[in-house]
Amino acid sequence: MGKVPRPPRGFRDFPPSLMILKLEVLSKIERVFQRYGFDPIDTPALEYWETLAGKYGEEAENRLIWRFQDPLSGRWYALRYDLTVPMARFVASNPGLQMPFKRYHIGKVWRHDEPQRGRFREFTQCDADIVGSPHPEADAEIVSLALDVMDEIGVGGVVVRVNDRRLMAGIFEEELGIEDPTPVYRVVDKLDKIGVDGVKGELAKLGLSEETIKKIMDIISLRGRPGEVLPEVSKRYGSNRRVTEAVSHLEEMLSLVDDDRVIIDLSLVRGLDYYTGPILEVVSERLPVGSIAGGGRYDGLIGLFSGREVPATGVSIGVDRIIDAGIEAGIFSVNRQTLTQVYIVVLDRGAYKYAWKAARLLRSSGLSVRIDLSRASGQVQRRKASRLGVAVIAFIGSREAESGTITLYSTRTGERVETKLEEAAGKVINLL
Repeated sequence: MGKVPRPPRGFRDFPPSLMILKLEVLSKIERVFQRYGFDPIDTPALEYWETLAGKYGEEAENRLIWRFQDPLSGRWYALRYDLTVPMARFVASNPGLQMPFKRYHIGKVWRHDEPQRGRFREFTQCDADIVGSPHPEADAEIVSLALDVMDEIGVGGVVVRVNDRRLMAGIFEEELGIEDPTPVYRVVDKLDKIGVDGVKGELAKLGLSEETIKKIMDIISLRGRPGEVLPEVSKRYGSNRRVTEAVSHLEEMLSLVDDDRVIIDLSLVRGLDYYTGPILEVVSERLPVGSIAGGGRYDGLIGLFSGREVPATGVSIGVDRIIDAGIEAGIFSVNRQTLTQVYIVVLDRGAYKYAWKAARLLRSSGLSVRIDLSRASGQVQRRKASRLGVAVIAFIGSREAESGTITLYSTRTGERVETKLEEAAGKVINLL
């Protein structure tokens, strides 16, 4: 017998127990998105390579994006790396959208990353974006939305780290004289992975002087409450126009959020090249896997497709990472093996047609019903129902078929009820 095939590295199967949990979490996230007035869209998993090229930065485009050439047409394609660039393409190709346009998108993305704890090559993202508003209130809504999602799904110990790319550009380019700070951003973005000494070493490899490195490390060490950090930034760099603009935007934005779980962290830069303003990252002390959500403002991205600048801001929530870490931390459980609410045990073949009728009637009442299809004995059927943890077992034999009844048994309370078939749905709901 040959070796049983497995999914490729970084890809995985989801058994019912894990998929049921994932759907529950996704449903909660979607409800929060809808409460904030966001509407759903979907885009193809596959994009033309030129659609994604030039949007993410050198590392992503040279190493992390899955791309291939169609052997028939010779054209290059790529699997979507995130949900943001496809959304930007969508907005640019639909100029009649009412602005601000508020969309959410829940779907899979693919990254040719090295698989490790909390990091897969195929995973689900949950994005919410606001297109068409340059104002602080749009960014404030994104931060509030992210916090409400974490509350809804039960993730505690949450902190939202916030910074602004304009603030960093003003300091790095104008105050420190670094003509192109992008390589510096990429190094600083590794702080959590390689530590302070690692960042210093990487900055030195970029040819920066010891004095400049010292100033960079001093800047990115600024972290704390907005009311403490932003005045300090203004005190140091108040004459810098971009810094002043960023501080003013952050102050107004965070006054609307008004949540103690939000901090300013100047070490936060986020690696993607398209960010232009406020950026955010969500972490939880209960989930030691790094960032569980992130995003920010990207006012120039849609313009790459449309030819005109369109302001936009959003957040992406890494649901797979949250679920895996949440299971490990005891926040979530995978005890539920099935969505079935009623398992019909057919006690003899002569009653099968009646049992089929009972299943149809219960399903028409909105109940999830499973009926045996294996012609196993009643004892075997009951064991199957017990192993699945089904809440109600319905027994149907010749006696029930002749009397037009059904016998219901609650596996949770041990209660047994015999009822007329037409009243069975109400009795099941009571037992549930």
